[in-house]
Amino acid sequence: MSLSVNIHKELEDFTLNVRFETGGDRMALLGATGCGKSMTLKCIAGLETPDRGRIVLNDRVLFDSDKRINLSPQRRRVGCLLRQHALFPNMTVRQNLLAVVRRLPREKRYAAVDEKLRVFRMEPLAGLYPRQLSDGQRQRAALARALVAEPECLLLDEPFSASDSHLKWQAELEFGELLRPCALDVLLATHDRDEAYRLCETVCVLSDGKSEEKRGVRDLMAEPRTVSAALISGCKNFSRVRRIDAIHVHCIDWGVTLETAQEITNVCSYAGVRAHSLHIAKSGEPNRFDARVVRVIDDTFSTILMLAPEGGHALLRMELSKQEWAAMRNPSVVLVGVSPEHVMTLSGEL
Repeated sequence: MSLSVNIHKELEDFTLNVRFETGGDRMALLGATGCGKSMTLKCIAGLETPDRGRIVLNDRVLFDSDKRINLSPQRRRVGCLLRQHALFPNMTVRQNLLAVVRRLPREKRYAAVDEKLRVFRMEPLAGLYPRQLSDGQRQRAALARALVAEPECLLLDEPFSASDSHLKWQAELEFGELLRPCALDVLLATHDRDEAYRLCETVCVLSDGKSEEKRGVRDLMAEPRTVSAALISGCKNFSRVRRIDAIHVHCIDWGVTLETAQEITNVCSYAGVRAHSLHIAKSGEPNRFDARVVRVIDDTFSTILMLAPEGGHALLRMELSKQEWAAMRNPSVVLVGVSPEHVMTLSGEL
């Protein structure tokens, strides 16, 4: 199984330039709202047309601007689950599924629908309309409909965005179980790094319509290489840098010089440090500096310190356990440290 996408489309707010290839895996398109994730899925599904480029699914050309190939959505064999589920409101669950397999012979059509209703535990709900279902049941019905025609690729566009945290967690668990036996490419568009981490094996970051290289999702979270990847992976602290030598950068906005664990390239423009990677330093440690405590925020399960490093003009966010902060007895200045392996050297711009 393989989906290859290389497309360009001029939009009102930005230009979409996306290039990636899956390999029978679950891949996340990860990016902030408005970066082009949904438009990319619509181009793959045939709901939108790129200005130029090429889309190939399992050696079948779905779109090729040079050869003037543009298959209709019905011929692409792509399943698509949109944010609002898009079930036909005037049809029952069974009728919604039947509408997708109209071209099959009658016996095969009903057999395919009955099988999906059984697998998705929807048999008792088959005669109900979407308005009579819970959010979770509507999600299951929409996924069953997306899969009943046996697509070669499944596109998921922020499928859990409308759910509260508990329902979202339940839906994620259910989705994972239902998709486990499916031998097809799954492409998940999401802005949620944790969702991507839990559900996908690989990830492609989108920023302002441009795609970055495909990477293993765990590799990306552990070692982002660009500012946009670090941002979407949850990093809160960034500073412009000036390279000093192969393993030292001066962080202009924090007014400190930091040692790194990896060699610094000439394309490095920013340093990033995660809030939980900062710690209370001991004497003799590398990368230690004094910082004034500007604000203390009592978060749900931790204490957040907003710190002003001496000689800098940008604040740093640091997260400690509540017990550790309580034991420090509210100091006005702290000695901060960050291990060299936790200093991320990044290309790109904020």
